[in-house]
Amino acid sequence: MTPLQSVAQPPVAREKAVVIGAGIVGVCCALYLQREGHAVTLIDPAAPGDSTAKWSCGQMAVSEVIPLSKPGILKKVPGWLLDQKGPLALRPSALPGILPWFLRFVACARPSRIQAISEQMATLTHHVYEDYAPLLEACADKSLMGQRPILELFDSPSGLEHERPHLALRKALGFDHEVLDRAAIAELEPSLGGKFSHGLLFADWRSVSDTKGFIAALTQSFIDQGGVRVRGEVKRIDEVGDRACGVTLNNGERYPAEHVVVAAGTGSRQFFDQIGTRVPLAGIAGYQVLLPTPEVEIRHSVIYADGGFCFSPMTRGLQIGGTIEFAGANAEPNFKRADIILEKARKILPQLKVDNLEYGVGYRPFLPDTKPIIDRSKRLTNVLLAFGHGQLGLTLGATTGRLIADLAAGRAPTQDLTPFSAQRFALVGGHA
Repeated sequence: MTPLQSVAQPPVAREKAVVIGAGIVGVCCALYLQREGHAVTLIDPAAPGDSTAKWSCGQMAVSEVIPLSKPGILKKVPGWLLDQKGPLALRPSALPGILPWFLRFVACARPSRIQAISEQMATLTHHVYEDYAPLLEACADKSLMGQRPILELFDSPSGLEHERPHLALRKALGFDHEVLDRAAIAELEPSLGGKFSHGLLFADWRSVSDTKGFIAALTQSFIDQGGVRVRGEVKRIDEVGDRACGVTLNNGERYPAEHVVVAAGTGSRQFFDQIGTRVPLAGIAGYQVLLPTPEVEIRHSVIYADGGFCFSPMTRGLQIGGTIEFAGANAEPNFKRADIILEKARKILPQLKVDNLEYGVGYRPFLPDTKPIIDRSKRLTNVLLAFGHGQLGLTLGATTGRLIADLAAGRAPTQDLTPFSAQRFALVGGHA
């Protein structure tokens, strides 16, 4: 008998995927698609880590599920217009263009909407750490995410009292907190000792060691595992029938793909016609100041509620920021907002060293209900949508990546994605 001989099998061709946008959401989508066996190309015009999330507070804000719209928010608009030094400002020139978006935003201030949105967001944020775990395990640096909780401090008891309904809602959704007094605050943050008597500790929040470095490390892990990152700008999604077949860059280069993910933050707007949706996506400016050598020790990421900003200790320095500005589409950044942040911070910590400071701004991609879009294009059936995360891009990056990989594989995601559909803003009978 002739002995059986093994016959070499041809290698199975891996499906190609292209992810448009290499910020935190894009790179997490790329990593999860890669884990599914796809050959993934990640495309972005900026360098790794140089994205909106770089200029954020770096927090895994797992209980930040309550929408920005709160009861009585419409009454605050005149104050935002008049006080450009407040934690939330609205440029008068931006008002006409942003008014339709803002009316939708105010409509979410009803108690029933706040309850529903919070419940829906909690279905995502409860999975943040388990979804990041395999991505971080594959990175060389195991200290990318810190283990210390987050503090929130108030000038007076009234600030804490104002938060109590929101804290009760968070607790009902499974998120806890601890009330801090003067002694507890001083023990946790000696540099702030004696300056605050009222605060909160969020034991289930964490912060990253460096917002830029966090994204860059995940990107490097993606490349080390065979991924390709292209520095360029996508001009269009290429189409055949009702499916995408790849993308074309501004320089004419083409990248074929069986799956395309749009995860470009505010830049996702340029693809709205192709993906068959028009959603009210606004870029809301968040300003930051980075102090490379502050010479003040801040041990935790600390939110100063009444000041509207956060102290974020990072490996590259102390980042101070978080103030929000409705500036309108294509508006130039107003770095006087960053000066205002720094001025407020120095009133609390006059010893801060401000040598070689750096200003930054990130345009958070906000939808009026402050929920992201995690969906499939209704026009191009193999194009997946992952944008509109607002202030929670860093928090929800890995969870979004897992859900996008589920959609690409044709699996039913473990979370109900109906609340995050792009079609929720469709007009019905002339009304949104």
